[in-house]
Amino acid sequence: MFKHVICDDHKALQLGLNALQDWSNKWLLKLNILKCKTVFFGRNINKNYTYSVQGTQLERLEHMKDLGVIFDSELNFVQHCKENINTAISYLGIIKRNFVCLDEDAFVMLYKSLVRSHLEYANSVWNPHRRGLIKDLEKVQMRATKLVITIKNLTYKDSLKRLKLPTLKYRRIRGDMIEVYKILTNKYDSRVNLYLEKQQDSITRDHSLN
Repeated sequence: MFKHVICDDHKALQLGLNALQDWSNKWLLKLNILKCKTVFFGRNINKNYTYSVQGTQLERLEHMKDLGVIFDSELNFVQHCKENINTAISYLGIIKRNFVCLDEDAFVMLYKSLVRSHLEYANSVWNPHRRGLIKDLEKVQMRATKLVITIKNLTYKDSLKRLKLPTLKYRRIRGDMIEVYKILTNKYDSRVNLYLEKQQDSITRDHSLN
């Protein structure tokens, strides 16, 4: 039964590609087939299927970038995190080369705009659960705080308190909670919003959304 469903899905996807090609031909909008790729997502997926457009077999990739996020076949986002870490570190190098003596306020402004923005872009999609990735991301901020001479000898925890910066892990959790609040209070368009069912018989303090 499971194999039958997978086979049907494969046929449906190929029919969708055929319909896209027919539409393209009808409106004289030529497709660049070389830019069309396929990626299989999942651990126990049969990857023997192939897809084609206009008789040309599409290239198969293990990962692809969409809107700045690298999606790998297992959706663990390891490569995306590593690329963001490398980008953030390169910007730290730029700051270090161009600003010899950074005071705390100037550092915070530069760090937030040039470094942390890369470490947090679309993190609601790739928020890691592996301890190794969480530590690797946090090490970038730890390394960044060492650029401020006045707090260079402080511990990471004390440096964050001095700069009034939370950990990156805390900010990711906080961002997720804000999104949950927006969903539960219908801040988004109901036609595209996720549906989260609330437990009706739960006993919480203050209000029903706790």
